[in-house]
Amino acid sequence: MLTFIRRFLGLLVLLFGLWFLALPGIRVAWTLGDPGIRDGSIPAVSWKLHRSLTPRYGAWAAAWLKSNRGEQLSTDDIAGTEWPLFGSCFYLWATEALVADAAAKKIDSPMLYSREAVDAAADLVMDPRSAGWVRQHWGAEYLTKQNAFYRMLLIFAATSHQQLTGSDKHLAILRAQVESLAAEIDASPAGLLEDYPGQCYPTDIVAAILAIQRADAVLGTDHRAFVERALRGFTGKNVMDLSLPPYSADALSGRPHDRSRGCGNAYFMMHVPYLWPQQTEKWYASYEENFWQQDWLLAGFREFPKGWSDDFYFDVDSGPVVRGVGVAASAFGLAAARVNGRFDQATPQAAMVIAASWPLPDGTLLMPRLLSNATDAPYLGEAATLYCLTRTPATHTASQAPGSIPLVVWLALALYLGMGSLTMLCGWRWLRRT
Repeated sequence: MLTFIRRFLGLLVLLFGLWFLALPGIRVAWTLGDPGIRDGSIPAVSWKLHRSLTPRYGAWAAAWLKSNRGEQLSTDDIAGTEWPLFGSCFYLWATEALVADAAAKKIDSPMLYSREAVDAAADLVMDPRSAGWVRQHWGAEYLTKQNAFYRMLLIFAATSHQQLTGSDKHLAILRAQVESLAAEIDASPAGLLEDYPGQCYPTDIVAAILAIQRADAVLGTDHRAFVERALRGFTGKNVMDLSLPPYSADALSGRPHDRSRGCGNAYFMMHVPYLWPQQTEKWYASYEENFWQQDWLLAGFREFPKGWSDDFYFDVDSGPVVRGVGVAASAFGLAAARVNGRFDQATPQAAMVIAASWPLPDGTLLMPRLLSNATDAPYLGEAATLYCLTRTPATHTASQAPGSIPLVVWLALALYLGMGSLTMLCGWRWLRRT
């Protein structure tokens, strides 16, 4: 019996080293050689992640909606309320990018295997049962008054669903939200609205404006004049010394409540090339000057501007901040850099994201999974990673040469392969002894 236990433990150690260390190391090494992390193409790893994530995301989204969790959550539970909807939009956006990539390459569309997941993700966002927390904030007027973050997600999800499926299922609410939200932003004193009562995050308004612009392709409307007028919300007195939107502001006056932060700027910079390309170069120059950080060990975008002492920090928006570099700021900074053609920054960030994701052989990205909300948004991290990797340069941008891969990536690769080999060797020797 003791011999059997020792053999079992030896086999367990060997398989652990293979599954959790050696094979992830091989996947990281393979992905680092992918041309897609160095140029404007979509990396092959995005396709593998989408195929792996799709059945899991579709099943989870359908089950979450059926459980009525959206009606039960408190307004204090930011991750539980926002992340299920946000993650579903990330999945839909990434699927759109892969459908376009498939059409360009003349290969089978991912919609052949992802229709059910696309329907489930869109239904999760659009269903009123997912809006319990915003009804607590805004009451019966939650679809017509302020509430910019939620209404922006409705527009994005309905647009993506129609583009992907051709279905008019959500067309009525899409048209209503586009027209009412555009009119409300246009009529606002400072070009801003509140996400929640007393809380205005300007970068969410940028996303709302882009959502309205994207819906034109589905509705046959034209909001170009509105988009040009909406620029007022992100210039002049509405910004501070960095010429970038503040993390939060007063919606009525536009007065910033605090300075810019990396998680908000990344979100801002991945949208504005499609809205105001003439302003983007100036914004990106300030973004790079004040938030990009690269040294001998790692590269990424800071959560706080250079000169601030918050080198170690954490909140629900930023995620962990280590040596000034923020997880959310750099993950979405990857999307921002790719959209703006800045592969001198996108390449090192993509390498770091891939190495830090801990990719398991079954397609799971272990670290994004652990950083997600296990109860209400278990796949947010993987959907967000997929979204970032499927961004391609805006048509007007000139791509820069790829940057070098930071040392921390090679150290991570050595750790995967070295510890994996050592663990497997220990397991094998244990088996041989018994």
